[in-house]
Amino acid sequence: MRSRPTTPPDLSAVTAPLGIIAGSGPLPAQVARAAQAAGRDVFIIGLDGHAEADRIAPFPHAFLRMGAAVRMLALLREKGCRDLVLVGPVRRPSFRDLRPDGEGMRLLTRIGRAAFAGDDGLLKAVIRVLGEEGFHVLGAHEVLGGLIGRIGLMTKAAPDEQARADIARGIAVCRALGAADVGQGCVVQAGVVLAVEAVEGTDAMLARCGPLAWPGPGGVLVKLVKPGQDRRADLPTIGEQTVQCAVSAGLRGLAFEGGGTIIMDRDRMVEAADAAGFFVLGLGPEALKA
Repeated sequence: MRSRPTTPPDLSAVTAPLGIIAGSGPLPAQVARAAQAAGRDVFIIGLDGHAEADRIAPFPHAFLRMGAAVRMLALLREKGCRDLVLVGPVRRPSFRDLRPDGEGMRLLTRIGRAAFAGDDGLLKAVIRVLGEEGFHVLGAHEVLGGLIGRIGLMTKAAPDEQARADIARGIAVCRALGAADVGQGCVVQAGVVLAVEAVEGTDAMLARCGPLAWPGPGGVLVKLVKPGQDRRADLPTIGEQTVQCAVSAGLRGLAFEGGGTIIMDRDRMVEAADAAGFFVLGLGPEALKA
């Protein structure tokens, strides 16, 4: 039997510069450094009002507003980018602030109702449209493999029976939130849900938990990937600042989805947690089934 001819792998996409569409925070620069360490050039498009100039300044970059789709796509093609990473928090703009150009308006039309849905629905639509435009969207975790949190206890402190019950309650709440495309996290204390995460983000959610706490052992923060979430965008991210905010809010631990959460400054995060007697636990499939 004659074998069918095979199509040789397209190696040009691997050697072409990695395009990074950058929101706020340190992750865009982390992705850029990891790509360069792997021998790949990068080009960053910093989103005006979101990306931080001092973080992306060391890399080839340009700043563009979110609605400038014509210039954005043209610039990525001009730089030879075929693979893209969308990384860093972005506040959803109003239509007036977006001011889409002609191509931007056409892209919005193709995104459709998802433009007015939750973050996950919108990101899935954006990824689909970028694919139709000839780009391949990668997840930040595919570049930052070493920053993905693993399953298991990371700290000296460990959850007791009450904390484990709160984690189980938090898993159920996060699953419900995620299914509705609302948020990725919640805080539970003694079985009571003190707060859920929405558009404000984790740190802002934690900031309002302190006055809501009950007397007794502190609550726990649970962070999970949304059910059905496209993992190429908006994976949960935790780090030293998350732990500091949780400790300030009177919490005693954090449970995250192992294998699905980006951890920034791992050593510093663990050091801060140990200093506060705070636990950090990566949840595996068995725990997440509960």
